[in-house]
Amino acid sequence: MQTLVHVREAARFDRDGLIPAVVQDVLDGTVLMVAWMNREALERTLETGESWFWSRSRQELWHKGATSGHRQKIKALRYDCDSDVLLLTVEQQGDIACHLGERSCFHRDAAGNYDPPPADTLSQVFRVVEERKAHPNPDSYTSRLLEAGSNQILKKIGEEATEVVMAAKDGERVAEEVADLWYHTLVLLAHTGVDILDVYRALQQRRR
Repeated sequence: MQTLVHVREAARFDRDGLIPAVVQDVLDGTVLMVAWMNREALERTLETGESWFWSRSRQELWHKGATSGHRQKIKALRYDCDSDVLLLTVEQQGDIACHLGERSCFHRDAAGNYDPPPADTLSQVFRVVEERKAHPNPDSYTSRLLEAGSNQILKKIGEEATEVVMAAKDGERVAEEVADLWYHTLVLLAHTGVDILDVYRALQQRRR
């Protein structure tokens, strides 16, 4: 990939010969981790197509996932407007980037509570639906729909799909009706135990 080659010249390392690298999941944009690279780590990353970093505490190179198997396949590499921060978009093996076994290293909020970082809007809504499934709330439409089961969920998807068609014909409320269809589809995914990341993986295959 030509962009990976160009970064050799563009990257601006600090006085210690290091540059921070933000790692982002290609599927839903989740920030997975932040680490440091020196020039050799960058070269290894470009050569192998997998992420390599420099450990400031151990003063050595490390290949992400070499021990755990949770390697990161580079899908894209960017640098910021000042060329002093890198952004690695990766395919995360095993969906785990954190050494504590979490998908993202940023799984605590400012108060120290467990709170995985937000991703794209669909993923955020899906996680709320999953929460309603795990902890039903009688006042929640989502909980009631999940409780009603497959037939009711599928009926709603059919109704919402029809409303999308009608909205498209009328040229009105298309965005709102598509949002309704997507929402009910997310409920179906949660009900059937299919993760939205699996849908994203299927969509990634259609990009090629």
